[in-house]
Amino acid sequence: MFLDAVNFQISGSSLIRTRTKEFLWMIPFSIALWYFFEFYNLFIRNWHYVGLPESKLLRYSGYFWSFATIWPGVIEIFELIRNLHIVKAVHVKPINLPKNLLFISFAFGTFCMILPLVVPAYVAAYLAAPIWFGVIFILDPFNYMSNRYSLWKDLGQGQLTTLVQLFLTGFLAGIIWEFWNYWATAKWIYTVPILGEMKFFEMPVIGYLGFLPFAVEIVVMWETVKIILRMK
Repeated sequence: MFLDAVNFQISGSSLIRTRTKEFLWMIPFSIALWYFFEFYNLFIRNWHYVGLPESKLLRYSGYFWSFATIWPGVIEIFELIRNLHIVKAVHVKPINLPKNLLFISFAFGTFCMILPLVVPAYVAAYLAAPIWFGVIFILDPFNYMSNRYSLWKDLGQGQLTTLVQLFLTGFLAGIIWEFWNYWATAKWIYTVPILGEMKFFEMPVIGYLGFLPFAVEIVVMWETVKIILRMK
């Protein structure tokens, strides 16, 4: 809510104040889409929760409240970075995007999402990265072909500004979340198998890299949801 007020003050537009319908739709989808990743954690087992209330009513109220803030929180940070013009324009040589490249992207993303489900548990523990990247490769071609915002479209135009902004968004969101989590009684604990003992707050240092594509993933997933909802 604080960031929404700041965004509105800077630009006259914000998620809660001026796109209220989008914000209200984002709440249930934020919960549902995070449970998508909780499903994958049953296989990779990279995090678990401790200090939870014994009452299921309190526990799931806490789950839903927390998960409901994920998508709006990332979007608010992303829009603040854009409003403050923190990232200067980043350009590369435009990339020609033949249609078969979009198909390859979809096929590769599907492979990434299936892989953790079919390998042994001791291998799946190392496959968090394919999960964070896989959804992007699956959904972004769909966004592109629907003539909506797409990272593939940005690459075709030689534009990487949004991608860099999203990487910064993910990093900042990760620092904020891990700071709060460190001091909490009910919290998540990571069991990352690579350099798991080298931590900053509760998160192994290498794990912060996952927040970069996670922010990209959120924007790509939400763009797809807006297509389904026929939302501008």
